[in-house]
Amino acid sequence: MKVSDLRGILQYVPRFREKIFVVAIDGEIVASPNFANLLLDLAVLRSLSIKVILVHGAGQQIAQLAAERSVTISNADGIGITDDATLKVSLEAATNVMNEIMQGLTSVDLRAVYANAIIAHPAGILGGVDQLHTGRVERVDTKSLHLFLNEGIIPVIPPLGYDGEGRTFRVNSDGIALEVAEAMQAMKILYLSASEGVIVNGEIIGQLSIADAEEFVKKKRTGIEPSLLSKLEHAARACQLGVARVHLLNGLHDEALLSEIFSHEGIGTMVYSNEYQQIRRVFKKDVRAVMALIRQSVDNEELVKRTRTDIVAHLEDYWILELDRNLVGCVAVHVYPEQRMAELACLYVSKSHEGEGHGRKLMAFADQLAAEKGMKQIFALSTQAFNFFQQKGGYAEATPDILPPERRKKYDAGARNSKVMVKAATPASAVETSRA
Repeated sequence: MKVSDLRGILQYVPRFREKIFVVAIDGEIVASPNFANLLLDLAVLRSLSIKVILVHGAGQQIAQLAAERSVTISNADGIGITDDATLKVSLEAATNVMNEIMQGLTSVDLRAVYANAIIAHPAGILGGVDQLHTGRVERVDTKSLHLFLNEGIIPVIPPLGYDGEGRTFRVNSDGIALEVAEAMQAMKILYLSASEGVIVNGEIIGQLSIADAEEFVKKKRTGIEPSLLSKLEHAARACQLGVARVHLLNGLHDEALLSEIFSHEGIGTMVYSNEYQQIRRVFKKDVRAVMALIRQSVDNEELVKRTRTDIVAHLEDYWILELDRNLVGCVAVHVYPEQRMAELACLYVSKSHEGEGHGRKLMAFADQLAAEKGMKQIFALSTQAFNFFQQKGGYAEATPDILPPERRKKYDAGARNSKVMVKAATPASAVETSRA
C-alpha cells in the first residue's frame, strides 16, 4: 500500500467515525475463501471506530443442506412460501452459518453476539396463497443493538425473526438489513453478494439515484439476476427511508469492502438518497486544493498559471465539482458586462475521473451561468483542448478580434498563442448537479 492510499482513506475517517454501517452478507460469501479477508476488513472498520451490524443470509447453505437430506424445500431466500420442512432446514443452516461467522470474528479479535433483535409477524396470505412460516419484520429491538454497539460488540443477525408467542419465521436477509438500517439510522448498507453490481453493456454502473434504481427494478433489465434485483429494490427503499448510501458489491473480491468505502470511484454500484454530485462555489478554504488539482495541467501548459492571490481576487468566478464531497473538477466564468461576453476558464477534471462526462457537465454549467448573467456569448482560450470545445461543447474557432478589449490586452501580452473558441451562451436544458 502506498502512503498516498493511506492519506486518501484518512479523509473519510472523521466522516465515518461512530457511524453505523449495516453489512449484509449472502450465504454464498460466507462459504467462499474470501470470507476470511472480509473479516479482516470488518476489523479495519472497527479499528476506525465505525459501528458495524452484520446481517447474514443462508440461501446457499439451505439449498445444500436440503440436497444432502433429500428434502424438497419451498424456497431458499425467504421471499416465497416457507413450509414446515423448509423452516426446519433453514433453522439448522442459519445456525451453522452463525457459528461460522462467530468463529471467524473471534479469529480476528472482534467481539460479537448473536442478536435475536428481529420481531416478526407472518407474511400472511398473498395472492390467495398462505406464506406459512415466511415472515416480515414488525420491529427491530434497537435498544439491545445500541447496547451492544456502545460496548464495541458486533451484533450478528440471522435471516430469522420471532414473534411474541415464540414462533420462528424465515425472513429475507435483504429486507432485514433495510429494516435494521432504518431503525438504527445507519449511514450505509453494504450488500455483499456474488454479483458485481448493476451492469449495463458490459460496464458496472457506479452510481444510481433512487429514481434510476427504481427504474431498473421496474424494467427488470436483462442480465440482472433475481437476487441482485432484490438488493436493488431494497436499496431504493432504504434510501427513501433516509439511509444515505447503499452499496451493492461483489464480496468474492479481496478488499471489495474497503475499496468501495474508501475511494471516490468504488468498485460496485452505489444507490444514493441525497446529492452525490454537486457543483458549488469555491471558498477560500478550497483554494489550496484547487491549485493542487490543476498543478499538473499548469506544468503541461494546458492551463495558465494562477497564484493563490489571483484566485482569491476573483473567488466569486470559480466553481468546483464534487463527488461525495471530494474535489474532482473546477471551472471559472469571468464576465465582461459591457460586451455581454463571458469567458470559460480554468476548466479541469482530475485524471482519475476523465471520460466520465464531468468536463461536459462543467461546460454546460458555465454556459448556463453565463446566460443567467445576461451574457450573449461565451468564449474559451485553449492551447491543447480546442478539439474538446468544438466536439463536446459546440464551440467554433474565431480570431482574437472578438475578445473584449480588456481580455485582448492580456492575450496579446502573453506568449501562449491560444486558439480562441466561441459560442452563443444559452441556458442548458438540464444541468444534473446542484449548486447548493
